[in-house]
This record gives sequence, C-alpha cells and structure tokens, in this order.
Amino acid sequence: MTTLTFLGTSDAMGVPRIYCDCPVCEEARESGRNARLRASVLLQGAEWGDTVIDCGPDWSRQMRAVGLRGMDRLLLTHAHFDHCGGLPEWADACRWTDVRGEAHAPAEVIGEVLQRCPWLDRQIDFRPSDDGFTIGDWRVATWRVNHGKNGYSYAYRFEHQATDYAWVYCPDAIALTTPELAPMQGLDLLVLGTSFFQEPYPLESRSVYDVKEGIALAAQLQPSLAVFTHLSHDIDLPLRAQELPAGCMFARTGLQLELVRALSST
Repeated sequence: MTTLTFLGTSDAMGVPRIYCDCPVCEEARESGRNARLRASVLLQGAEWGDTVIDCGPDWSRQMRAVGLRGMDRLLLTHAHFDHCGGLPEWADACRWTDVRGEAHAPAEVIGEVLQRCPWLDRQIDFRPSDDGFTIGDWRVATWRVNHGKNGYSYAYRFEHQATDYAWVYCPDAIALTTPELAPMQGLDLLVLGTSFFQEPYPLESRSVYDVKEGIALAAQLQPSLAVFTHLSHDIDLPLRAQELPAGCMFARTGLQLELVRALSST
C-alpha cells in the first residue's frame, strides 16, 4: 500500500498571513480550520520508506506533525523559497544524525539551489531527475511547466509498475500548453495548485491556476479525482468546498489518500 499525506496546502505566504485580518485569516487564528502551512506532501510505502515532495520553511513543523524526524528522500519541484526554504534545516538534521540526504530534482533546479546554498551538498546528495527514476514500484517522470510571472516549475508523474495507477503532483503552474498537459492524461489522481477561487488579476501578472480554472482543467483531463492544493487566504475551506463538482476536492492538512488499485486476483 502507498499512502499520500498532505503536510501543507497553502500558497507561498501561508494562512493566516501575519498582517491580514480578512475573515479566512481570522478564522484560521481562532479555530484553525483554515490554517495552512506551505505546500508539501508525504508519500509512504512499507518497502521504500518516506518520500517528501518539496521542503519549504515549515518542514520541521510538518515532520513533527506526522511523527517523523527525517525522510528517506526528497523531490523538488522548483527553487522558490516556499518549496526549498527548509533545505538548510534538513541538511543540519542530516549532519547531526550522521546520514546522507537524498534529493531528486531536475538539473536546473539543483543548479539554482546550490548557487544559493552551496554548502548543502556536504550533507545532501542531489540527483538529477530529468531522465526519470524509480521509487520502489513507482516509475517517476518530471517535466517543466509554466509558472506564469514566476518563471518555471516542474511537475511529477508517478506510475505504479504493477497496476498502472498514475497520479501527478503539480502545485505551481498556469496556462499549460498542450505538450505540458500531455503527461497529465489518463490519471487516477491529479494534485493541482489553485491559489484563489477566481483570481481577478490579468493573466500576465499571475503564476498559479485559480479554482475555477482548475475545475475546467479537471473536466478536460478527466482524472478519477482532482485535489486542489497551494490554497491562498482567499479560500474558505468549509464554505468553498460546497461549490466544487463531483470528482474535485480541496486538500487539507493531514488528508491521507491510499493510492494504487487492488491487484487482480486472477
């Protein structure tokens, strides 16, 4: 069995924002239903351990929340702070526990990370993922996607070798082209970043899909389930969840999904 756990589901600024007194941020302070850490997920399998996608500044809090003190490997989508800001802390943990970290990322992402923090490879082995790799029974492929005004990011596609179950993690993307959408065909699960419910700003000033665009994209791609993450303080989960169509849902901290269809008994 493979389990996917959402460690964080917010956009780059987190929820609540320190300066903000909007209803969602105030509710997040009071009850915590809308409180969100930076976007990250944990993929777990008994045979191959704990794999985390993205390591933002909330990494240590996220690890504590699921009872972990480290991870077996990391996958990076891009080098923005909300996705890699926890790397120095992980490197320090590797140093003091005398282990080598294992991080997979496209070569250009590795280059950006090490340009900013060149000491990280003393404790972490960075492995280029451009040609794909495997984690246990999963084949993993990555490709570049448009991140709007913020440049580029990468998405990851996972295919289970025994069952052909396929899912994609794409937290930071917008206005994807036909070639960029091609690896998202035939999915059982699509995890997609959608920061606002309906973002009112010009397309050229934006960097992530909004929820209405995510719904339309899910209708086009037709995954069995679409889960929206990377949610800004514009999204009131209890309220807005009622507006999602069947087959779409919002991620929330601690949400767990069991991946992979049962093998045939024949």
